[in-house]
Amino acid sequence: MERYLGIDVGSVTTKLVVIDADNHPIFSHYQRTNGRPVTAIQHAFHVLAETLGTEIGIRGVGATGSGRQLASMMLGADEVRTEITAHAIAAKQLCPTVGTVIDIGGQDSKVIFIRDGVTTGFNMNTVCAAGTGSFLDHQATRLGIPIEEFGEYALRSHAPVKIAGRCGVFAESDLIHKQQMGYPPEDLIAGLCISLARNFLQNVARDPKGRKMRSPILFQGGVAANVGMKAAFEHLLEVELVVPEYFTVMGAWGAALLARRARERGDKPTTFRGIARIANFTCQPRSFTCSDCANNCEISELYIDNELISRWGSRCAKWENLSLSSAERHEESEAPLMKG
Repeated sequence: MERYLGIDVGSVTTKLVVIDADNHPIFSHYQRTNGRPVTAIQHAFHVLAETLGTEIGIRGVGATGSGRQLASMMLGADEVRTEITAHAIAAKQLCPTVGTVIDIGGQDSKVIFIRDGVTTGFNMNTVCAAGTGSFLDHQATRLGIPIEEFGEYALRSHAPVKIAGRCGVFAESDLIHKQQMGYPPEDLIAGLCISLARNFLQNVARDPKGRKMRSPILFQGGVAANVGMKAAFEHLLEVELVVPEYFTVMGAWGAALLARRARERGDKPTTFRGIARIANFTCQPRSFTCSDCANNCEISELYIDNELISRWGSRCAKWENLSLSSAERHEESEAPLMKG
């Protein structure tokens, strides 16, 4: 068996994918991180073990997402890459002629420009999170509508209400104001979707280098499940968007593909710790501040089964050597604090 595993640990959700020799996902898992990435990662591996077993021939592992550093240390990943690279390679695997990727996740949104199979650039939201999954979840809760039905409400509208969408705070304030004026929920939600899509196109997709959104356009990330947002983008762009079958786990799929590429470039064996061990070991992140110089770097550590397996965060990289005598002195001096 030749299988590769990819994990995407985001601020809101954790995704896991296993692909076969033909690069097709044979297992995918999507769950909320709930602010506890260690627990989320281990739960995902419990599900994997129950579904496919623990001995499935994993030959390489890739990690991506905002929590990729932690995930890579926990799993023993062979390849660690950014979400941009992971989402782009998955999009090109699915649609070799893809021209643009719109990816909107829990707290960030991005556009990736691709030409002739080569990624030429990308943009991300820098300040405002309007239109991301967390923002839409909050609005759905406030309106008393299940997020799974949010987009369907938008499609029922015949007269979308104009909502200020340049800022998440202003969008929510304007939505409340229009709600108090008695507009029906479907018109409010449709107006919000259009406003948020316009905000994305004007602020995230507007490229200072003049790169344009080209078809085919793939819509990825959790927000792609919102048919109201998809319809809003199609209305403004006047082109049909493609929502991939695995739109929620494209980053994890891309990480698995990257792990396979890394494996094919060399003959080093995988450093993967194994499904059974990851699902059951004890994992504890810790940190301390190094005061050896004026930088006062925050050093992160990861202990697995009470063994220090990784340390990172120093600008000078001095703490990457786990056998440093100064590290031992630090551990002794900080022992009461670390136990607490």
